[in-house]
Amino acid sequence: MKKFDPQDLKKLYVPQPSSHKGQNGKLMIIGGSRLFHGASLWALKVASRIVDMVFYAGTSENNKLTESLKKDLYDFIAIEREKIEDYVDEADAVLIGPGLPREEGREEHEEKTKELTERLLRKYPRKKWIIDAGSLTEIDPEILKELNGNVVITPHPKEFSELFKLSAENLKNEEIVQKMAREYNCVILLKGEGDTVCSMDECVETEGGNPGMTKGGTGDVLAGLVAALSCKNDLFLAAKTASYFNKKAGEELYEKAGPYFNASDLCDKIPVTMKKLLF
Repeated sequence: MKKFDPQDLKKLYVPQPSSHKGQNGKLMIIGGSRLFHGASLWALKVASRIVDMVFYAGTSENNKLTESLKKDLYDFIAIEREKIEDYVDEADAVLIGPGLPREEGREEHEEKTKELTERLLRKYPRKKWIIDAGSLTEIDPEILKELNGNVVITPHPKEFSELFKLSAENLKNEEIVQKMAREYNCVILLKGEGDTVCSMDECVETEGGNPGMTKGGTGDVLAGLVAALSCKNDLFLAAKTASYFNKKAGEELYEKAGPYFNASDLCDKIPVTMKKLLF
């Protein structure tokens, strides 16, 4: 499989000195639940370092937690789920799924993850979508075909096999990943020790896994990074460069701390790694 070419980093949008607030990306994040507080917050934490504005739609309990994080984050607006559509139009891209519950984790008053996700996807088919975690486990994959190619999915191997009803032996087969990308008109970032990133036309692999990257939340960090970069870049470029930045940051942490780092450490390291590689 073709390896990621670091020259692609030169294609990324970089904020200009003359730019002002709002010009460097606006991201909507929809996630969180009473069971999974951290997932969407890790995505929020890394994204807030990259784009100008993050609209965050969590549960009421999640929103209270985000308020306590404001001293550490650059900028975000916490909104109630009922007001999602007021902000989707303004966002350049939408990340949906981190921390959203399966049926057994849903509160009585919460809209089902499948219904929430599919309703929004159908209403905004031309928006850039990044679909992760809870949403990936619930949606009908056929809906991806309705999104005009404006979608990245970020599954780990189990989510990938369950979404597309595939057997385990196919999971590391590049041809299968690209076949699914073509059939469902999407970009696929299949997470693993080496990530496989496929568009309809091309596949690359990014290397750099280590035991520290197995910690809970590192996948949510990656989803937030993909989503943030998607605001101002082509989706395939955003997915493969996010994977590369994520791996490189993990490598740098491993050199200093071995496997003893967590998702929050990764959030803090990624902007430093990006600066080193981009400037």
